[in-house]
Amino acid sequence: MHKAHIVESLPELHQCLIDIMGVMNQPERDVALLEMAGLTLERALMPLLVLIERLGPIGVVDLAGRIGRDYTTVSRQVARLEALGMVIRRAGPSDRRMREASITPRGKSATDALDTARETMALALFSDWSNEDFRELLRLMKMLAGGMNGMPT
Repeated sequence: MHKAHIVESLPELHQCLIDIMGVMNQPERDVALLEMAGLTLERALMPLLVLIERLGPIGVVDLAGRIGRDYTTVSRQVARLEALGMVIRRAGPSDRRMREASITPRGKSATDALDTARETMALALFSDWSNEDFRELLRLMKMLAGGMNGMPT
């Protein structure tokens, strides 16, 4: 088998992905990021706000699928973001029954503050990395994300 090196290394790759996801999903990291950004936003709302800013306008069903949460939970959380003035919901252009969420200027200010805090964290994390190593990581992460996005679900 000409792909034996891949098969042999898959357990190590899988463990790396588990380790990364474990760290990324730690509630303490989100709390620290919110504190660094100077935000008092509920921790569970942060990933929704960021995705709405990055991908919006976006429907609640799509949003729920992207973060692996139940539609009704995400719908309630988006309503909470709307009540906070961070997003607005409108009928979708192709199907008026579907509601899409978009970021407001207040929400954009919050995601900008999160981006600044995230940048501070990243600069500390990668401070000892060479430019070449960082560029290689970025290139490979893009390749991995692109490949995973093209895989059947």
